[in-house]
Amino acid sequence: MKKVLAIVLALVMILGLAACGGSKTSTQPATTTPEAKVFIHGFDLDYPPYSYLNDDGTVGGFDVELAQAVCDYLGWTYEALPFNWDAKDAELNAGHCDCIWSGFTVEGREDDYAWSIAYSDNTQMIMVPENSDIKTLADLAGKVVGVQTSTSAYDLLTDGDQTDLYNTFKSLEVYETYTIAFNDLQAGAIDAIAIDVTSGNFLMSNVSGYKFMDEVLGSESYAIGFRKDDTELRDTINDALMALVENGTYDEIGQKYPDIYDYLCLGK
Repeated sequence: MKKVLAIVLALVMILGLAACGGSKTSTQPATTTPEAKVFIHGFDLDYPPYSYLNDDGTVGGFDVELAQAVCDYLGWTYEALPFNWDAKDAELNAGHCDCIWSGFTVEGREDDYAWSIAYSDNTQMIMVPENSDIKTLADLAGKVVGVQTSTSAYDLLTDGDQTDLYNTFKSLEVYETYTIAFNDLQAGAIDAIAIDVTSGNFLMSNVSGYKFMDEVLGSESYAIGFRKDDTELRDTINDALMALVENGTYDEIGQKYPDIYDYLCLGK
């Protein structure tokens, strides 16, 4: 009996030591990887070359590719949310997207968003047919001018530094997209378009017979707009953008879009 009892006690001690050893091992630091963030990119569904929908439903454009590259760098999952531009604030404020990133102008909205660093410069100008009799801004008097809704050009004309010019027009036709406005310019339905030069260059790149007037409506810079309290997310994106400048990815993406390449300003 004593021998049996001794064996049992020995087994208990062995098991106890094993249990202690197991407990000690289980307290080592975990090496699990936290779940990657899903980054939802909100953008204008028809604002080439910055963002657009392809015929097959896929998304494209400089801003889209840059946002995807940021997600790749950070190990995040990229998700696209294209919308009509005038719905951008509703989508952002409802939490449907993490940011507005689509040729988004800072000037005049400085206090409305938490802004990233500016990544592109731009200029607002007037596009006309090359054979047009419109040579100066003064020649727009009595003309029909097109513009995209909720853009810097629209704001300049209707509530900014160019309201006096706007008051000389026969009418200002407001479109959902510049693509539609350009179609109407080609059809002769309007006389001119107030548009940012980078988007205008893209629209004219495959169509001859159109030009910009020499006079400038205004200048602007493009950045990413976040909800005002999302400063931590903004700072993370800023750091990633600068890393993409350093490793050449920003320039590599920019070279795919020659119509805007000279206006890209990060790292310059």
